[in-house]
Amino acid sequence: MSSEVIDRDAAIHDDAPRLKGKGTPLRERVFHLSLWVSLAVAVVFLASLLAYVLSEGWSRLDPRLWMNFPDYIDPTQGGAQSAIMGTVWVIGFTAVYCLPTGILTAIYLEEYADPDKWWNRAIEINIQNLAAVPSIVYGILGLGIISRGLGFGQTVLTASLTLSLLVLPVVIISSREAIRAVPQSIRQASLALGATQWQTIWRQVLPAAVPGMATGSILALSRAIGEAAPLLLLGGLTFITFNPSGVQSQFTVLPIQIFNWISQSRAEFVSLASAAIVILLAILLAMNSVAIWLRNRYSRTW
Repeated sequence: MSSEVIDRDAAIHDDAPRLKGKGTPLRERVFHLSLWVSLAVAVVFLASLLAYVLSEGWSRLDPRLWMNFPDYIDPTQGGAQSAIMGTVWVIGFTAVYCLPTGILTAIYLEEYADPDKWWNRAIEINIQNLAAVPSIVYGILGLGIISRGLGFGQTVLTASLTLSLLVLPVVIISSREAIRAVPQSIRQASLALGATQWQTIWRQVLPAAVPGMATGSILALSRAIGEAAPLLLLGGLTFITFNPSGVQSQFTVLPIQIFNWISQSRAEFVSLASAAIVILLAILLAMNSVAIWLRNRYSRTW
């Protein structure tokens, strides 16, 4: 028996150099090299894009950009205040509409729904399918039903509801994954101590799932803040010299304003568009940084 153990250990030690060193199969080395090359190409293109945008828009990264309204007569004095405030209004109401709905839906599907019921299976299949639908389809839905069918028009409310539908599947899926990651032993211990199912969810499951749910929600809103196609289809205006005052106000957002400026022929508009892109990237970076901080600050290992 001891000789068999010694032979097996010797075989393992003989295989170690082959697994770690030059004995690695060629296809694995080629695959590993291709991964590094792909990463390098992506980083180079991203760095080139950021360098170009910064070089083009550096001259307009001043208070005029966020203090002034668009000016097509003198673009050197124009700004993007209406687009920035419109973005804040639209994304704010998008969060108000989609986050509670998505989180409550995830709680129902994970904690209450019977997976053997056909309607629950149909809901799950539809949520997964809706997550892959192109954004322009949501724009058509918002234009036909929300804007014209319900009579809301080209307003902040229409844009917020349309973007809510767009990111709702992402919020639901990420929230479900966060809730599912909470061990069943936590639920069983709470129920064993006499807590009701809702008390268990509210006081044990949700606090433990907050990091994952918050991260998924912020990333979903980060996707919504950069969407231009559905809002262009909804008729978002490209020249507004006032800030929204409510959900029934007309609006413009940074992606629409950038799209309009970049289509102009004068060089001053290119600088304006590049500076607005930097502002949009800064907002996205800030939102993603908050998501990373929340995940690292409150995440738990079970």
